[in-house]
Amino acid sequence: MRLMRSCGRYYAEIFDQIQRDGDLLFSCSKDQQVNVWYSTNGERLGTYDGHNGTVWTCDTGKCLFTWEFPTAVKRVAFSESGDRVVCVTEQRMGYQGAIRIFAINRSGDGTQQSEEPINVFHPLGTKATVVAFAHKPNMLVTGHESGKVALFNADTGEEVESNQKAHMEAVTDIQLAPDRSYFITSSRDKTAKLHETATLNVLKTYATETPLNSASVAPVRPYILLGGGQDAGDVTRTSARQGKFETRFWHKIFEEEVGRVRGHFGPINTLAVHPDGKSYASGGEDGFVRVHHFDESYFKSRPYGEFEPEP
Repeated sequence: MRLMRSCGRYYAEIFDQIQRDGDLLFSCSKDQQVNVWYSTNGERLGTYDGHNGTVWTCDTGKCLFTWEFPTAVKRVAFSESGDRVVCVTEQRMGYQGAIRIFAINRSGDGTQQSEEPINVFHPLGTKATVVAFAHKPNMLVTGHESGKVALFNADTGEEVESNQKAHMEAVTDIQLAPDRSYFITSSRDKTAKLHETATLNVLKTYATETPLNSASVAPVRPYILLGGGQDAGDVTRTSARQGKFETRFWHKIFEEEVGRVRGHFGPINTLAVHPDGKSYASGGEDGFVRVHHFDESYFKSRPYGEFEPEP
């Protein structure tokens, strides 16, 4: 495992996103800026300004239009085709938590967008914390504060399927596999779970001894990456070893932890794996984004042992 660059910020890193082409890494933090870095060497390319508070999430790109909301936006995600964007807004100050879907007008220079969403709905019961477009263009998968995971029809706002007890505490992250047939969630209940997208059945469970903030599926190799650690408020009284601030690698099929990568001295808040599976980035409460490239041995290993298929 080679650390290519450790990119420092003054404030905690909250969310990392690697561009679909894989050459750029976008990160956001509590300093009101979105930064863009080269994913190959960690060199900073520039910053995006414009926010007046903490930037909780980003999904790459140039600022063409701004939508304003009465409360904080906790997660945004583009559809696979790039013609829609979905966002989750916070339940606060008398406002209900909401999921809003906007159509993206790609004609012209992209600055002519409708201020009105094509659909807005309020999930009943517990509020949504994370969202992503699912296996079908008109389906959304959500994670909730209660630990619930659900599928919603993006056109009608109808809840199509739900797993009320997917987790025992709040869902902190949701990331889909490249083919969107399954996805991974992380939770404050110290577990990450692999779900079948169409049915929400739990396929695999990865239990740790620390709250988790992020989980990601590694392409090419059968591994799951997990990140988290002791609560940020207790970090000043905790060593890096005791706080469990490592990126954890789990075997996706056998549900066994196979390794850890240290480096952060605060909780890991976000993980993003490069689309080609050759590197990953982690962002932490310590204000650093760390870009790691896998050694050749990572690809030559035999994760299935004697069951490894012949090349």
